[in-house]
Amino acid sequence: MNDNSIKYLMTEYHKSHINRTNQIIHYFCVPLIFWSITAALWTIKIPYVFNMAVITAVLLMLYYLLKSFKVFATMLLFTSLCLTINGWIENKSWSLLTIAIAVFVAAWIGQFIGHHIEGKRPSFYKDLQFLLIGPAWVVFKFFNIKL
Repeated sequence: MNDNSIKYLMTEYHKSHINRTNQIIHYFCVPLIFWSITAALWTIKIPYVFNMAVITAVLLMLYYLLKSFKVFATMLLFTSLCLTINGWIENKSWSLLTIAIAVFVAAWIGQFIGHHIEGKRPSFYKDLQFLLIGPAWVVFKFFNIKL
């Protein structure tokens, strides 16, 4: 199996997420981290483009498309939901950046607690690419989607 294939990357990511408690923590924390990053980027306005979250989402979707159309389609839906939530919060005149930072910090604390319980280091210590694989793995695992 190609070391850069989506199947290989998902399998490798899964190896440090076997413990059920760690998985449950990831089901909450990984989407919150992903959302919080899109929210923080949303606050960086760019003329003619809308904001930095849109540019980042396009680049991220290209990455997923190169890996697998199924991963791309699934993550496009999830990312679109995140961006929609950002617009909704911004329209409420709440401080999107403050909320994003608080959620980001709390979710990372949760992640490290999960990995302490698991007894294994986070996958991204091995390869930063796993920071992009984690959200796809969570969505696929949570909804029992097969590659």
